[in-house]
Amino acid sequence: MAAPERDSRGVEAVITAKVVALRERIFARVNGEEGIPVPSERFDAAAFRELYASPAAHGRSEGAGLSDLFWYWLAPGPQVHQEHLEAGPRYDQAARTSRHVLAVPKPQIEELSRRCAARVLDELPRKEMTEVRLRDLMMPIWAEVYYELVFQESCPRHARNLIVANADDVVTSLKATGLRHMRTRDRLTDYLRRRIDDVPVELPELFTRDEKAWYLQGAFFNTAVVQMSEAMTHLLLAVAQHEKVQDRLVREPADDDYLDRVINEALRAFPLFGIAHRITTEDIRVSGTTVHSGSVLLFNYAAYQNSGFERPEQFDPDRWEHLSPKDTTFIPFGVTANRACPARGVAPVSMRAVAREVLRRFALASSVSHTRSIPHRGPCLLVDRKTETSLREPLARMRRRDRREDITRSLTQLVLGTYMVWDARRRRMCGNYFEGGA
Repeated sequence: MAAPERDSRGVEAVITAKVVALRERIFARVNGEEGIPVPSERFDAAAFRELYASPAAHGRSEGAGLSDLFWYWLAPGPQVHQEHLEAGPRYDQAARTSRHVLAVPKPQIEELSRRCAARVLDELPRKEMTEVRLRDLMMPIWAEVYYELVFQESCPRHARNLIVANADDVVTSLKATGLRHMRTRDRLTDYLRRRIDDVPVELPELFTRDEKAWYLQGAFFNTAVVQMSEAMTHLLLAVAQHEKVQDRLVREPADDDYLDRVINEALRAFPLFGIAHRITTEDIRVSGTTVHSGSVLLFNYAAYQNSGFERPEQFDPDRWEHLSPKDTTFIPFGVTANRACPARGVAPVSMRAVAREVLRRFALASSVSHTRSIPHRGPCLLVDRKTETSLREPLARMRRRDRREDITRSLTQLVLGTYMVWDARRRRMCGNYFEGGA
């Protein structure tokens, strides 16, 4: 009976690969070919870091047609999103505010993350085995964490629901598994606009009231909630699929060093950023080549982080026992010289706390594919550690369903992704803003 399953798996994989290839060709045709890929044959891993850290590679949105697509996905208020603000006083004020919000002692952020995780996990049904989508499970946790960091008060349920709906809509449209729904996002904007005066930290004074709401929404309730949910999905899915790693984490729950190695390996193998684009503001000379001012550099995180490791396709936390992140091709939170992620100090600590809270309660098991984009949102079984129920059949069903869904997902991404790329080009949100026609 094994042969038909292998044949079916082969057919499904071929169909999915063809749909993905077609989608990429259509995207390139609609979106146009723009940018210089890094790393590439022209620029190796060393050049990647040199270019990324160059002060002449700090342009964010102006001058890149590709920015129209990112602004479309990040709306409302992409013009004040900290990642896309051009250098200057407005960016400086936004960055200072973000640093103040995130200036939390490690024990405090660890306890906050643990407490929010416990509250959300307590809402799960008490069963021997529960199937979840990890990204969906994680989003309410990070919604509560970042709400409390911003407002310095416990997150009410209606606010959590608004944040989760907003973040889910952003990441779903980014992955082209669904269209964007601006009414969903605008409901969170309206809530934040009403609460601006309740934020205890000083918000950028150069921003209007609407811009302050958009800044909070973009920095904390889009990017932070989405990225931390994705990071935890990768981490927990990898743990679910590597029994020896999970056994050691459960057996030695207080071993910070080993858990940190597992987190590093998850961030290496499944980087949160796909391709980051930067616009050069001056000529840059690197690797015997001149990158001219106004060029769009496309920094491929996955390619870079695979380039300097032995057997990069293997999930191997032990590789970090004798490696230092700073000496490798590993930049999970960007490069300090070019706006590194402002949450880089609190993210690993909070991930550690949430992972421990999940593993304290459940054994994890999953049989789905694991890719950087995780469009399936991380199907996983949460199993009561006292149960003796066999997981063989549930995991087999999960595997078969994932293969079927992979085809339908790819077709959905083909249709919706093509439409959104076209619609973003048509609207020209970024181009019109800088041309004064916004």
